Amino acid sequence: MAAPLELSCWGGGWGLPSVHSESLVVMAYAKFSGAPLKVNFIDNTWRGSRGDVPILTTEDNTVSQPAKILNFLRKQLHTFWVESDNYFTVTKPWFASRIPFPLSLILPGRMSRGALNRILLTKGEPPLYRVQEVEAQIYRDAKECLNLLSNRLGTSQFFFGDTPSTLDAYVFGFLAPLYKVRFPKVQLQEHLKQLSNLCRFCDDILNSYFRLSLGDG
Repeated sequence: MAAPLELSCWGGGWGLPSVHSESLVVMAYAKFSGAPLKVNFIDNTWRGSRGDVPILTTEDNTVSQPAKILNFLRKQLHTFWVESDNYFTVTKPWFASRIPFPLSLILPGRMSRGALNRILLTKGEPPLYRVQEVEAQIYRDAKECLNLLSNRLGTSQFFFGDTPSTLDAYVFGFLAPLYKVRFPKVQLQEHLKQLSNLCRFCDDILNSYFRLSLGDG
């Protein structure tokens, strides 16, 4: 038997196993791959750094950040799951070339003035001096991102056919909270709900992989 794997992450609500995108990415990947993962939900009494969540703990290692956790699982659990695509030669270049910036930057609750300033610097475009102008540009880019994902998914169950991949875990992790959490009014959420295949994608993963582990949202 492999050493037990424990994942510390934020809890869920609104029908989601976690409302934290980075935690959802790892949880989805573990479900897809069949990794024997024990999930420990943390709360505000947790003494660690919130920026470190999720954290994977084994007998010999502690790993944080989704990309590092997925790499660790990929090395330890290659017998559980052989991905349908090669993440580093197919998925990662496709994602990087088509997504203007990380979806995590435009999820509700993260639109701080500091984040807006960082986006201005990293995008390398002429300065937009009003926050409203920056927000409008970000949402235009975000909508384009969602449209690209919708077009890439098409009528397929997953992004590379009938088998989930690393890309599916990442997209689910970032889209599911935007889709499910009940915000008063979020323009991007309204746009996502018009893209029926992305909504179906999130619902199918929740129903197929998380239904038995979910309580009442």
